[in-house]
Amino acid sequence: MQKNIDDLKQRLTSEQYHVTQEKGTEAPFSGQYCGLKAPGMYRCVVCGAELFSSETKYDSRSGWPSYFRPVKEGAISEASDFSLRMKRTEIVCAKCGAHLGHVFDDGPQPTGKRYCVNSASLDFQKK
Repeated sequence: MQKNIDDLKQRLTSEQYHVTQEKGTEAPFSGQYCGLKAPGMYRCVVCGAELFSSETKYDSRSGWPSYFRPVKEGAISEASDFSLRMKRTEIVCAKCGAHLGHVFDDGPQPTGKRYCVNSASLDFQKK
């Protein structure tokens, strides 16, 4: 998906742009969706793709919204990230490449995964 930088800077807040386009991270416990418990769908703030369902959201106590699986296979792409001088796995929107956060192997069953996501990369659609 071709992204127009000027369009993104107009549509997104400065924090949303920083997180999704410059691989930034919001401060822990500061994101609007960290404590949200309402039923619904979390979509990519850049392109609107469905990423996570509220049914897979859980409180990881990490300071960021966390999910144990994406809404469907192929919704998220992964890449190695060595930016903090350690290996992490970055997650991005598979449709537009927007940075979302990281995935870790310390989540709950049934997957054992913790998709740790910046609220600024998401748009919530309530059921």
